[in-house]
Amino acid sequence: MTYLNEHYPNYGPSSWPNPYQPTYTPSYPLSPWYQDEDSSYRAKEQPLTFVLVHGAWADTSFWAGIASELSKKGHTVYVPEFPGHGADPNKNVTHAMMSKSIADFIISHNLHNVVLVAHSFGGTLIQKVAELVPDRLKRLVFLNAFVLKDGGMAADEFPPQATEQFKQLVASSKNNTLMLPFELFRETFTNLGTLEQAKRIYSKVSPEPAGPLFEKLDLKKFYSLPIPKSYIHITEDNVIPFGDPNYGWHPHMSSRLGIFRFLQVHGDHMTTPQYEPKLIAAKIYEASRD
Repeated sequence: MTYLNEHYPNYGPSSWPNPYQPTYTPSYPLSPWYQDEDSSYRAKEQPLTFVLVHGAWADTSFWAGIASELSKKGHTVYVPEFPGHGADPNKNVTHAMMSKSIADFIISHNLHNVVLVAHSFGGTLIQKVAELVPDRLKRLVFLNAFVLKDGGMAADEFPPQATEQFKQLVASSKNNTLMLPFELFRETFTNLGTLEQAKRIYSKVSPEPAGPLFEKLDLKKFYSLPIPKSYIHITEDNVIPFGDPNYGWHPHMSSRLGIFRFLQVHGDHMTTPQYEPKLIAAKIYEASRD
């Protein structure tokens, strides 16, 4: 149907063949639910409206492949940019400015029944967007995204040594931004990728406004909302170190959602979404459908 944002074209209907083409005839009796011989059945998806929110050190291009794959399946996909990112040179932004811009985008495009999807730091944004436009949302989907507790900040979710390193990098920036050294980015954000893939992804990275990472958020309203939620856990994501029960994507942060739909997928933080968009798009749909 539609893939809309300010930077990418409408890819339109897909002419790709259905990737699932059975080449065998089962020798055992088929159950009433056996659908492998009906490729058209497998191709059908409930049409949904997605708004995709990227994380830190990224812009709307992060979603390009995933948005295209969702669009090919007949979904309507929007990818809004927010202040301090993309072409915006102003890095002196607040968390409220960013979350409000996404809510304003949803309102200005008159969107309803929205599946609001976030990756990484974008999770903190959709928590606040949900407070601003709860009546327009169908479901929240967190793709290894932060789920902050009431009164928490994103920086709280890293071990003290990592937070201290971030503060030193911000102090050295002279403009209150945070830029990750390639060595750190390669080992944590792209740990499953090749060196060439890691360099290609890193070439798109720009300094992240540091202020919102250290803002404490009042999330009392968020935790009172009945909006359905899903969490997709990318299992080899090394951005937050493994092994400490006080940190981590799942179950440390995901469990804060209360009752939620849970899915897992093999991959890392940045390489997998960029280089396996069909895989991630399929998981997002599974997390979002009724």
